[in-house]
Amino acid sequence: MKKTVEQTLLERRSIRRYEYDPISEGDMDFIYAAIRNTPTSYNGQQFSVIDICDHDIKQKLYEITSQKQIKTCSHFLVFVADYHKMETAWKAKGVEPSVFPATADGYTVGVIDASLALMSALVAAESRGIGTCPIGYIRTADPEKVSALLQLPKGVCLVCGLALGIPRELPDLKPKQPEELLIHRNVYRSDDMADDMIRYDREIQNYNAARAGGSSDNDWVAHITDYYREGESYNSLAAAQAQGFMTEEK
Repeated sequence: MKKTVEQTLLERRSIRRYEYDPISEGDMDFIYAAIRNTPTSYNGQQFSVIDICDHDIKQKLYEITSQKQIKTCSHFLVFVADYHKMETAWKAKGVEPSVFPATADGYTVGVIDASLALMSALVAAESRGIGTCPIGYIRTADPEKVSALLQLPKGVCLVCGLALGIPRELPDLKPKQPEELLIHRNVYRSDDMADDMIRYDREIQNYNAARAGGSSDNDWVAHITDYYREGESYNSLAAAQAQGFMTEEK
């Protein structure tokens, strides 16, 4: 079922349960085309995508991440920052290599390019009625093991994953922050936004208490803070440096 642009963007929700039906070749070709047309910095296209449909590889990724939707989805796309291709081109043309890929800005450019590509894929898939679920944990669960499993060469670094499949569920649409917290006019708002934040926190708590498929008493602030605290233990810098990123001091 194809969707309008409005439906695609405003009715999107993460899908974690999928039918066994495969995604059609035509739909995957459309997703690939959308990925290829992603806007990137300098048109340098500092990213690549690994499309995983092999069950054994998905199973191994599931064992690393405990993210069930990885092994049950039809396709699991892994988006990576990629300077290996440019390094290959430099060598082939005899061009003096740049250290840009090893700088903080080089890493940032690669991550932004890969993230834009993920959104291109997500929107393309959603517009065809395909369920999607971004999975950032592919980057942090065990980056060394995932990189080895996917045979990532130096100059290629994990950014995010995207599960694709025919939806078997339609979860409630999660409340998002209101416009007054997200859209700032000309400059960042300078008034006290505490009341708006607490109001949103209460909205999420009410949503969690009433949502279909499993309720909870989670609020927003404490829940996200717990996520941040877990993230404090990730050694993302070392993992990126092992792949050749951010090794130049600037």
